[in-house]
Order: sequence, then C-alpha cells, then structure tokens
Amino acid sequence: MARKKFASCRLKLVLLTSFIAWSTVLSLDSSPGNHSDELRIGGIVDLTTHIGKEERAAMQVAIEDLFSDVDLNSPTLLIKDSRGDPTRAVSSAKNLIKKNHVAAIVGLRTWPETFFVAEVGNKSKVPIISLSNEVPSWSDSNRPFLVNAARGQFAQMKAVADIISSWKWRKVNVIYEDINSAVSAIIPYLISALQDAGSEISELLPLIPTLSDHSLSKSLRDLKNGQCRVQIVHASAPLAAKIFTKAKRIGMMEKEFVWITTVDTMNLIDTFDASIISSMQGVLGVKSYYSRSTMQFKNFRFRFNRKFRELYHHEPFHEPCVYSLQAYDAMRALSLALTDGVPRSKSFRNSTNNSLMLSISGEKIVSRISESNFEGLAGAFIFQKGILSHERIFRIINVVGKSYREIGYWTEKLGFSESTGAASKYNKSMRLLGSVFWPGGPWSAPRGWALPTSAEPLKIGVPVSNSHKEFVEVIYDQLGRGVVVKGFSINVFDATLKFLPYYLPHIFVPFNGTYDSLVEQVKLQNYDAVVADTAIVAKRFQCGEFSQPYADPGLQMLITARTKNINRAWVFTKPFSTTMWITIGIINVYNGLVVWLIERNFEVENQNNDFREGNLPYQIGYMLYSAFKTLFSLNVDNLRSHWSRLVMVMWLFLALVLTQSFTASLSAIFSDRGNDLAIVDVETLRSTGAKIGCDGGSFVVVYLRDVLKIHPDNIVRIYSEDDYAQALVNEDIAAAYLEVPYLKVFLAKYCKGFTTSGPIYKVGGFGFVSIVSPLNCSGF
Repeated sequence: MARKKFASCRLKLVLLTSFIAWSTVLSLDSSPGNHSDELRIGGIVDLTTHIGKEERAAMQVAIEDLFSDVDLNSPTLLIKDSRGDPTRAVSSAKNLIKKNHVAAIVGLRTWPETFFVAEVGNKSKVPIISLSNEVPSWSDSNRPFLVNAARGQFAQMKAVADIISSWKWRKVNVIYEDINSAVSAIIPYLISALQDAGSEISELLPLIPTLSDHSLSKSLRDLKNGQCRVQIVHASAPLAAKIFTKAKRIGMMEKEFVWITTVDTMNLIDTFDASIISSMQGVLGVKSYYSRSTMQFKNFRFRFNRKFRELYHHEPFHEPCVYSLQAYDAMRALSLALTDGVPRSKSFRNSTNNSLMLSISGEKIVSRISESNFEGLAGAFIFQKGILSHERIFRIINVVGKSYREIGYWTEKLGFSESTGAASKYNKSMRLLGSVFWPGGPWSAPRGWALPTSAEPLKIGVPVSNSHKEFVEVIYDQLGRGVVVKGFSINVFDATLKFLPYYLPHIFVPFNGTYDSLVEQVKLQNYDAVVADTAIVAKRFQCGEFSQPYADPGLQMLITARTKNINRAWVFTKPFSTTMWITIGIINVYNGLVVWLIERNFEVENQNNDFREGNLPYQIGYMLYSAFKTLFSLNVDNLRSHWSRLVMVMWLFLALVLTQSFTASLSAIFSDRGNDLAIVDVETLRSTGAKIGCDGGSFVVVYLRDVLKIHPDNIVRIYSEDDYAQALVNEDIAAAYLEVPYLKVFLAKYCKGFTTSGPIYKVGGFGFVSIVSPLNCSGF
C-alpha cells in the first residue's frame, strides 16, 4: 500500500511539473516582450574586451539615431556576450533566433565565431552581419546569409612592407598572435608584401594569448640573441601590451632595436595606460584612418561618449575607435535595409508598418545590404562583388612621451604623404615624413641588425688544390692548420659582405679535392657555401645555388707567338699583287708610246728634238724613261701638244692614286704589331692530332672532349699555372685552353712570347655557391 501511495504521489508530481513547464512556455510566448509585431535585432559581442563594449554602445546609438524619424517603434537590441568563445557565440545565436525571433544578428569580431554562427544563420535564413576584419573572400560562396561589414585590412601589410623598404632593412622578425584567423589571413599577406619589398623573415614567433610570463621572456630573449633587430608585432592589444612590457624589462627597447605594430594594436593605443605607453617609446605603428573633422563624426562622438558613460561608468573615458565606427555603419546598413519603403514621419505610428518590416525575408535583407552605398563614419560603405571596399589609407604614428604623434599617412598604390588632401605629395619612401623617434632615443635610423650574441658561423669551403693561387690560396702554419685564406675570390667575398645590411659570421674550411667534389659538399650540407673561382656550369647547378658571376665568362686558346717566314728583301712587292704590277707596267708603256707618237709628229718652231733625234732604240728608251719619270716628277711643260698634255694629266691622276695606296699598304705591313702571327684554330689542332693542355681538375677537360670534339688522348692535364709556359715553349703542347680570368692573369705574368687565338667560347664565369634543397648531383 505504501508503494502504491508513493507511485501515485510521484505521478501527480510529474504531471504538476509538466503543467508548470507548459505554463511557462505559454507565458513566454504570450508575454508582452514577444509580440509578433515587435522588431528585434540581435548582437553578439565580446564584452570582456574594450572593443566589444564600444561595439555595444555604438549599436545602441545607431538604433536611436536611425529609427528616431521612422514611422515605427524602435527595434529592441538584444546583446549577448560571447566572451570570445565560438561555442558561446553559437549558443547565443540559436537563442536569439529561436526564442527571440531576431531579424538579423550583428557583431562577431573573430572569424571562428563568424564561421560557426554563419552556419546557424544559413539553416534559419537569418542574416549574420559580421564585424570581423579577417573574413576570407571565399566565405560568401556557401554562406548566402553572411555579410561582412568590416573592412579588410590586408593592405596594411603593404604599408608595413613599405616602411621596411624605406629604411632598406633586409631581414625582420615577426611576432604574431597564434590563432587560426591570423595564420590563415594576415600573415601570408605580410610574407608576400615583404618579398615584394626585397626583405625576408628571419624568425616567426607565434604566441598564444595565455602564454606565461616565463615563456614569453624566453621567446623574446631568443630573438634578442639573434642578429635581426627589426620586430613586427601583429597581435591583439592585450597581448601586445604584455610583449612590450616584457621587452622593455629584458632590454629590447634600447638603441638599434626597431618595433613596428599593426592596426590590431595601434587602433586601441588610446586605451593603454601610462605604464604601457612608457614601455612602447619609439614604436612605429600603422593605424586605421577615418575623418575626424566631419560634422557626422562629431555628432556621433558626442552621443557615443554619453552612451558609453551610461553603460560603463567605471570605465575610463576614451575616444571612439574605428571598431565602434564599423559597428555603427553596419547597424546603419541593416536599418536602411529594414526601413526601405517605410514612411519616415513621426505624425503617427501603426502596426501596419511594423508588420511590413517583419515580413522582409532574410534574402531581401542581405540583398539590400549588399546594395548599400553611403558615406559611413569609417569610410565609404560600398560593396564590390559582395565584399566591402577595404581600407586604402592608414595613419603612421610614432609613440613618443606620454602619447603618440601622427607623422604622416600611407595610401595604397601612392605611398607616403604628409596629408590626405588633393594637393598631397606622395613618395614611396617614408623618409619624406621627417625624423622618427626610435627606441633608445636616437633620431638616426637604426641599421636593423647587430652582432649576434650566440650564432653558429657559416662553414664556407675553399679549395686547397688550386693551380691558380692568385684567386684562392690557403696558407698553413707549421702544425698543418689552415691559418690564412687569401686571393682575388676572397677579396671579392669580403667586399660583398661590407654591403650586406646584416652581419654574416663565417669561417673558411679548406677542402682538398676537385671543384666538383667541393660543390657536392654543399649538397651534402657539409658546407653552407663555397667561395672560390668556381665555374658556373650546368652540372653544379644540381648541387648548389650560384651567385651572379663576379669574373668575365669565357674560354679561349693560348698559344706561343710565332711569325710566318717572310722574305724581307721583296717585302716592297707585297702591297700589290702580281697582276696589279703587270697592269701598271702595261699602262705605263702604253702611255709613253702615245705621248711619243703625238710629240714626234708635232712640228713647230723650237720643237723638242728629243722625240725625233737618234735611232730607233734610242727613241724607245727615251719613251720608256719619260713615261716612268712621270711617276715622280712633272714634265708636262716640255710637251708641245695639247693632246699629249691631256694624256699626261690622266696618267698623273692614276699615278697619284697608285703611289698613295702603295705607301699605305706598305706602312701597314711594317707596323703590324703581331708581325703577321701564324694562325692557329681548333680545326687545325683537331685534324693534326696536336696536344692541347688544360686544367686537370677543371670542367674544361670534359668541354674539350664533348663540345670541341678533341680526342681524349690529345688532352694534356696541367696542374700548375707555371707549367703552361714551359709546356708551350718546349712544344709539349701546341695550345692550351684557359678560362678568360686565368688567361688575363697568365698574360700579365708572361708579357712576351704568348698570345691568344681563336674565338671566346661562352661559359658561365666564376660565382659563389650556397646551399639549396638536395638534388641529384650525378652526371655532367
């Protein structure tokens, strides 16, 4: 009986509990706050942050401003605190949609929150208006109810890169907050921008917001011990404040250090207290730009400050930041989408207009917001291909004293300027903006690097068995240790290091072997680089990466200076050929005969009897003598006939040309510096089977064999520069092939008795080798 009574009581209790639950649900559905004609807008923000508090105040100001002149009741703004947790954000969104029946949800500062809440919006067909600056461009492809109302700030990374480029810093360290949105969005843009500016990242330091002070100090000390002194900080304001406080404590805010921050920090610098500002002295930063001189902004600032004090009277007073302006503009776009077509009159308010507002579908709201076109507080609110136009202008600020100073502006595709007006002058270099106060107090720009306190030097291989000591020579002491490395290649390397914008610790490691084996050591990572007279050839590219050539490329033949056998007694005949000499003689005889015939028959007083007197042999001899004499003297006046004089003038002109040509040709023969050197070419050497010398451990051996088709038995390997001269003089070899830099050194050392011959075959020249990814290093 007791059990039956207990079961009966238990059943009555369950029924009573169910009745109370249903009564509660019915009372909620019929409560005054849930009337079907009441418009509600949801807001999900992180109220544990200053940004979330500003966004809440800006949203409420926007509703009060935008619905004050519309013929309907002001909507109810229901704010939920996500605390930065995506799970809480999703739960809040479901609650706002299912229980409160909101027309749209605004907020969601981070991409993880936006990502999950957008899925809820898609299923419920409720517009989700995100205020995250890191929403990827592909997000709207499968989320039709998601609208990103915050401006993308990817262009700020170009501004940071231009700052780096202005001071010609080639290496930077990047400290960033390790959250998925930062890694997937901003950091790749920074890496790309730095590459375009000619800089590279030396160290990437990811930090989590909950990182302990000890771990943060250790990470920063590791950066301090390196040589790079340029630090880029991309982190939220709370984490950035911890970073700078700790950096000052360990001595990283001193001379030679450079700190550059992004908008995530600088947009909230007005909220930092004096202790944080004091630890940021000399920091250079990029801050979002918006006009503070318009009447619209001044009115908003007055109402915003009053609302913020009302909501958070214990919070210190601050100027509204760009995030509150974005929240206001987003709420304005939503309000315009909801009130499109509603009478804007205060004369009466009716439920018809409210019902009209509530009947707008989520698709229509999204479409109207995407078609927005107005000048907002944070800039032009215009969508292009579904994406809000990104920020193009940023402020460049410098932390000095108790606050910061605005030193100029950066505009995308234009560069730096001192103002933003139409008459502004732009420059790609930040130096236009004047002096910058750097950490540690100096106004002169830091060089961006320093000697590292702990760094392993690069191991650089140098050849020991080098036949050309003028380029690389290793000198050992009595104990057999390499103590001095010198030569032209070493001098070029040392001179190059002086132009590097950072310190490069290194040691030279002697290597006894062929050049191919030396380069292969780089592939095997036994050496970090090779500094030598290393020829740039295809085979070696498989083992290392070459620098630009620092010596003339080419391969040329070296021979002894020999002359042809020339009979100097008859050298005067060389200017003209035999045929030419015969032709000159015939013309000379013919000319004399013509003159003789004309003058012999010419009878006048005091006529010239030389053409008439004497026998026939005498007349012929006189005729030839007269003709030949005209080459050296003028005897036209002795002629009596005008026809004779005409013939003689023509002959004199021809004689002048002949004598001038003869003189010039003979002078060229005697002034030939080469004394008519014997010609030697590779075809002759190949056909005669002559011996050809080359460096024994060089690629030239393979080049002669495979390219110039010299028989291997005719290739003589030589291992000392001095042996070339002896082998050529003794005719052990007919010629030698040397690379052009070696050839110049040889001819400078042996000034007489040797010369070059034949064409210069183009090869890569000399270069330095550095390590790359391991590849196959076999074959030529």
